[in-house]
Parts: sequence; structure tokens; C-alpha cells
Amino acid sequence: MGDLPDGLDLDVLRAHRPIGHDLGALLRRIEQHLDDADGYVAFSGGKDSLVALHLARQVDPNVPVVFFDSGAEYPETYSYISDLADRWGLNFSVYPSDPPLLQYLAESGAWDLTASTTASEHPLHDVLITQPASRAHSDHGPGEIWGVRADESVKGSGRWSLYHRALAEQVDRNCRGCCTTRQQQRDRHGGKVERVDGTVAFGPIWNWSRDDVWAYIARTRLPLNPVYTILRDLGVPEQQHRVSHIIDASFLERGRVTWLKRGWPSLFEELATVLPRLHEFS
Repeated sequence: MGDLPDGLDLDVLRAHRPIGHDLGALLRRIEQHLDDADGYVAFSGGKDSLVALHLARQVDPNVPVVFFDSGAEYPETYSYISDLADRWGLNFSVYPSDPPLLQYLAESGAWDLTASTTASEHPLHDVLITQPASRAHSDHGPGEIWGVRADESVKGSGRWSLYHRALAEQVDRNCRGCCTTRQQQRDRHGGKVERVDGTVAFGPIWNWSRDDVWAYIARTRLPLNPVYTILRDLGVPEQQHRVSHIIDASFLERGRVTWLKRGWPSLFEELATVLPRLHEFS
């Protein structure tokens, strides 16, 4: 079968797909969040945070944008974020993890059978997210806009549970007959997560599907991280297209290291000199 004609290009089809969300109401919620909590947009270079960023900048083009740098992102991600920050004139800051991810993993000893294992005093999530986020909140305020979606997790777990617990809390606290349907409750109160430390995250696309995200990107012609093209060309299933740090323990058994080795062979070999056990997952 020959190449598809231009009229059947996947991006063209996605651009015509209805998103099914009230974007005007969503922008008003973003505006209210920024008025109430100030803060920043967390941008990882991935498709979901790209959509969240694009929505937030329609409300405030100068909203602070932060990148939590693990020190072990795909090379293309660094170039992409830098170029986008320049092209869009972002109010942009980088918050690096301390220590960088590669140093953290190497010093743990878990990636080298010849080394002794040393437990860090800080969990990896704290190093990569909690600590950089704390610094960002100190600089910009308690609010955060992120691209986290509920359906990234299996129903009843992870991010799905996070959002639905938060929705129940928001409805119980703030909905006094203003909503007559569960859909209205989701639209008016969903996506807001109030944390015990006083910070407040809002996920404007918390209840969007993956197809909704791709449709929005195609419709608005947003520039996409080239890592997605590389992963697609490698034959990586779409549900495994992730552009976060290149070594993610949550996805080792799903072929992530194999894709790294195939798509970035020189980088893989350099990493394997520091983390020899990478070969076990490739």
C-alpha cells in the first residue's frame, strides 16, 4: 500500500476531531486559579504540559513557566524547550534536581552489581519533583498549573484516584447546589488539588483523553517535541510515548530502555558505563 494522500494525514484528521470540552469555561477557571494562587506552569516538554501551557498563556502570556530538569532528559527535549522558550518569549526558569538523576542512581549502587548499595536519605520523587517544586513555589507563589491527566493511571489508582478524591473534596466544600449533574461538578470543581503544604495544583486537562490532547495540538498547530517522532518511527506504541527523563524505573519492564538503545545508541552506551545494569533491560 502506498503512502496515504495528504487529505488522510493523521494530523489533519486529528484537527477535525471534536475535543468535547468548553474551552471558554476552562480559560475562566485558569484565570481564577492564577488570581487565587498565583504560581507557575510546570512544563516538561511533553504533549500534555504543552497543552496546559498553551491554555494558560491565553489567560496570561507572561505566566511563569518552569522546567524541573533531572539532568537526564532526552537531548532533543533540551533543544526543544530552549527553542520554544525563545520562540514564544516565555517567562522561563529552570529548576535542576540536586543531585542530578544520573548521580543519584549511580551513587545508590543499585545499577552496578559490583558496587555496594547505599540508600539515599531522600526518595527519588523528592529529588526530581518535590524539592525543585518547593523552590519554584518560593519564587512564584503557591499555585501550579500542570498537564497531569487522570487517565494516565488505571481507574482507581495513581493520578485517577488523586483527581477524583480531590473532586469529592471540592464538591463537598464548595458546591452548594450550583451543579445539577456530575458532569457539571467535574467541569466546575474538578482538576484542583489542594495539598497539605498549602500549595494548589490545577490540571486544566485533568479529564481529557489522549485523543483530546492530540486533537488540540493538531487544531492549534502546536510545535511538538521531536522525541515523539523518533519514538513513533521506532514503532513504540503510542500509550508508551513519554518524554520525561530517559531512565524511569516505572517503565523499565515496558521496553523503555530498549527504545533508548535503538533510538539513541551512543547515549545508551555512555549511560551504561555508569549504570551497567541498563543492559539487563535492553
